[in-house]
Amino acid sequence: MKITVQETDRQILAKLVGEFDTAAAQEMEKAMQPLYACEGRDIVMDCSQLEYIASSGLRVLLGILKNAKSCGSKVVLKDVNDVIRDVLELTGFVSLFEFA
Repeated sequence: MKITVQETDRQILAKLVGEFDTAAAQEMEKAMQPLYACEGRDIVMDCSQLEYIASSGLRVLLGILKNAKSCGSKVVLKDVNDVIRDVLELTGFVSLFEFA
């Protein structure tokens, strides 16, 4: 799993690549620390190359979402493939996030 983060004045763009499984969750949580400092900027997560997400990955996304909402920001999941969307629907997470 890899993540790249680009910050601008208006938003933070995070590109997720690979499998967000249990083994990667702790490392990814550390790599995603800039997303916790959103300071009113919206977070856009490019999921076009995200192949798999485990429950531990969902927990990390939920933490980012809760923090963003407390800062007045939103989290948008962009280019989510059918496999990831199915996981989000089965877990009820599809109603928590915005999609682009």
